[in-house]
Amino acid sequence: MNALSLALLRLTLGILLFWWGTDKIMNVEHAQAVSDSFYLGLLSHPGLLPVLGAVQMVLALVFLLGYKRRWVDPVVVLIYLATAVGVWRSLLDPFGYLLEGTNALFFPSAVVFAGSLVLMTSHARETLVLDRALAKAPEPPPPVVSEPDQPVTPDPFLDDELPDI
Repeated sequence: MNALSLALLRLTLGILLFWWGTDKIMNVEHAQAVSDSFYLGLLSHPGLLPVLGAVQMVLALVFLLGYKRRWVDPVVVLIYLATAVGVWRSLLDPFGYLLEGTNALFFPSAVVFAGSLVLMTSHARETLVLDRALAKAPEPPPPVVSEPDQPVTPDPFLDDELPDI
């Protein structure tokens, strides 16, 4: 169930990233408005947005496949962090009781960011990814052999029960 949950998280986060990349290509005006409203217009150039959208779509596909996770996942985390920072007012006050210009629909940006962090820190538990399929099976560690004249002393920190104090 853990592998399936992580795969579904990767799938949904990747699809979201893909659609936002598509928006930058298909609806440049909307992408400009988003950039102007939430990111200080830093990426608002109409010639730049389609290029960024194409890069984001490729990144999303690589992310979806689980390929080069060591490099791709941190980039995705940074993208989702930037999104969360861009809507910070809505994270602090989603219903606008204290801050103006908030929207409760932006609150899930925090959840998306947290989900991307979960994936970035769960590489060892992800099995339904391309990286895992392409990797060689790791060699088993050599067996621990003790000398015949030296008995093996159990490690008290590895016992299942705590010692009596």
